Amino acid sequence: MKNTLFLKIFLFCLFVSIGTLNAQNSTKKDKEVTNLLEKKRSYNKSNGYGYSIQIYYGNERTARSKHARFKVLYPRVYTKLVYNNPDWKVQVGNYKTKLEADRANLIFKKEFSGTIVVPMKK
Repeated sequence: MKNTLFLKIFLFCLFVSIGTLNAQNSTKKDKEVTNLLEKKRSYNKSNGYGYSIQIYYGNERTARSKHARFKVLYPRVYTKLVYNNPDWKVQVGNYKTKLEADRANLIFKKEFSGTIVVPMKK
């Protein structure tokens, strides 16, 4: 009888101590994850993030023409004209991953030759 009571108390203490250790360990991991997320956010703010597709690079007249044509063909896709002295760029889409951008690029290549996936900058 005394042995079973002692065994029950011992097992209870063992389970309580294991639960406490797991709680402490998960708190440490939560802090590490939070720290990594903050580092990633900081990196994204300074370097930009994501991908877009560049459908043209060259003179202003052609850039504006391709920009307008793209907007007619794909009205729901974000487009922007970028002036980088002395050339103009037409960039389309906002994609989180390169895989998403590559998939969209396959569609756009049918209408616009020479498209490339580029990392977005600020």
